[in-house]
Amino acid sequence: MAQARIDNEPGFVLHSYPFRETSLVVEVFTRQHGRMALVARGARRPRSALRGQVQPFTPLLLSWFGKGEVRTLHGAEWQGGLAPLSGMPLLCGFYLNELLLKLLARDDPHEALFDYYQATLGELSQPADNSLERILRRFERHLLSEIGYAATFHEEAETAQPVREEQAYYFVPERGPYAGKSGGIGIPVSGRTLLDMDQDRFDSPSTRAEAKQLMRALINHHLGGKPLYTRQMLKELIEK
Repeated sequence: MAQARIDNEPGFVLHSYPFRETSLVVEVFTRQHGRMALVARGARRPRSALRGQVQPFTPLLLSWFGKGEVRTLHGAEWQGGLAPLSGMPLLCGFYLNELLLKLLARDDPHEALFDYYQATLGELSQPADNSLERILRRFERHLLSEIGYAATFHEEAETAQPVREEQAYYFVPERGPYAGKSGGIGIPVSGRTLLDMDQDRFDSPSTRAEAKQLMRALINHHLGGKPLYTRQMLKELIEK
């Protein structure tokens, strides 16, 4: 059972929404306690000390008490160290937050994932040309691996033989790549893309396009039908 009181735990706000007249429910991702829901009482009042603190993408030290599913936030101290996100990187950050909200169970610590998330926000704050796709694909892979859904890209599922660059494959979630024709099963993908993904190489436009489709299908599979609203927003902006 969770401790009754925790002080100065590193964390990030993933999402918040109004609660009663003056409070907020704040969904947070913390380093040692995982994803949690905290009530920030009075946070919507103009003079609340919490009002300006509980914002996404801001490194915080969070303090709370309580043992139930929703605990009470009593302190949030800004730590700094990350540049603010804007434009497309900001929307990518909201996409990462939505993935964490929908794929992480509450009270399930993932310290390595927390550190990777923080590092990814740093990358998003200073993206290079064509790097947003690479940043998102790497985070998606890392997230699935951390929660027990790691995908194998470098060897064939049926034979355990190394994936060949020139071969066409179809990728079956929770199994891996199969050589040849799919018969309508799995996600079509080239051997070159699989090998590039295994090595985190996303320089090729064809690799970026195929990797996006493959990771989208894998994430949809593990979401079990839950929609991703930020993904649709990204799609609409890119297609304009």
